Amino acid sequence: GTPESDTVCKRCPEGFFSNETSSKAACLKHTNCSALGFKIALKGNAVRDNICQENTDTAPQKCGIDVTLCEEALFRFAVPSQLTPNWLNILADSLPGTKVSTENIERIKQRHSSQEQTFQLLKLWKQQNKEQDMVKKIIQDIDLCENSVLKNIGHPNLTFEHLNTLMASLPGKKVGKEDIERTMKLCQPTEQVLKLLNLWRIKNGDQDTIKGLMYGLKHLKTYHFPKRTIQSLKKVIKFLHRFTMYRLYQKLFLEMIENQVKSVKVRCV
Repeated sequence: GTPESDTVCKRCPEGFFSNETSSKAACLKHTNCSALGFKIALKGNAVRDNICQENTDTAPQKCGIDVTLCEEALFRFAVPSQLTPNWLNILADSLPGTKVSTENIERIKQRHSSQEQTFQLLKLWKQQNKEQDMVKKIIQDIDLCENSVLKNIGHPNLTFEHLNTLMASLPGKKVGKEDIERTMKLCQPTEQVLKLLNLWRIKNGDQDTIKGLMYGLKHLKTYHFPKRTIQSLKKVIKFLHRFTMYRLYQKLFLEMIENQVKSVKVRCV
């Protein structure tokens, strides 16, 4: 636009999208789900990115949780309280194994807030390096953590109405009744709450699941919701904020930072 004429808009071309109101921001390319080892769950359009999910075409249908609560808590724990302008690039260079490409780093920067970028980078790095020994050890520790979560959250006997009430209590976009019915068919009773929380995070642009759950628990008190389940969810939140996450964080990141400092010293010498 100019002082004499308004901005002229046009739709993003095929394969690109824009989800913000801006006269300057360029259209973003749709995420290549297959390149990340996933398939397209919902095809993108001019205003929405592709939504990816686990590829189950060649395998029996299963519950499928792309990021566990422990994994998400660990990755979010890694976000510094004060971010330097070049933090994401420094972290990407420090991570061992196959590097996240510059193109993917820039895509993460364009699509996500500064607090969300670290989580997205680590999620992609783990997917690319799942055969690396160090990543396998991290996955083992996350599995141990997740077993502890299941002890609190994994008891069955939640009805459709219970699950629907739990999802309705969360902020943002809601997980629909069809998703809940599908989850109850595909997932074991011990996995259903975890899967629905996973769906909520995806529907809300990778929002922080623990914060969403904390918000929901405040509102569940007004419903006839099982007290035992509310207490169990509170225990899970406390557990994920405890020493366990700090120990996993130390094992993964402090070692990398130390290696990065040594590398910088060598280059300086």
